[in-house]
Amino acid sequence: MTSLTRRLAATLGIVLALGAGASAHADEPAGDGLVKVRSAYPVDETIRRLREDIAAKGIMFFSAVDQQQLAAQAGITLRPSTLLTFGNPPLGAQFLTSNPYSGLDWPVRLLVLQDEQGTVWAAYTDFAWIARRHGITDRMPQFAMASRVVESITSTIRPK
Repeated sequence: MTSLTRRLAATLGIVLALGAGASAHADEPAGDGLVKVRSAYPVDETIRRLREDIAAKGIMFFSAVDQQQLAAQAGITLRPSTLLTFGNPPLGAQFLTSNPYSGLDWPVRLLVLQDEQGTVWAAYTDFAWIARRHGITDRMPQFAMASRVVESITSTIRPK
């Protein structure tokens, strides 16, 4: 079963049992809705590739918040961590018209970070999880589209 199918099934309240002892892949959502995608590149190259793909798709880029830099300004040491925000207002606004509180999860947020082992990750909130969080049941095609887009964007950093 594909990752998208799992998310859509979860949104519709269908329980999918994993086999005994099985675990979700790193790029499948955890129970908290977090999807982690391992990058094949260093942090700066990961961010560059993601931003280039976002631009190539004609998606509006809003900001890049360098959390490591902000922490350093506060005298705190933090591994590389940058939050990218982007979106497609005609698509995102459809979620807001269904439930205005879903604006807490829009625009799309993609966190690029380096873990303690030096592995670079891009993480985002699973769209099916967002739908459940906000009780949105009337925008399934739009959530599926958002999932396909972010999966396409993050495919640019996956190991080959």
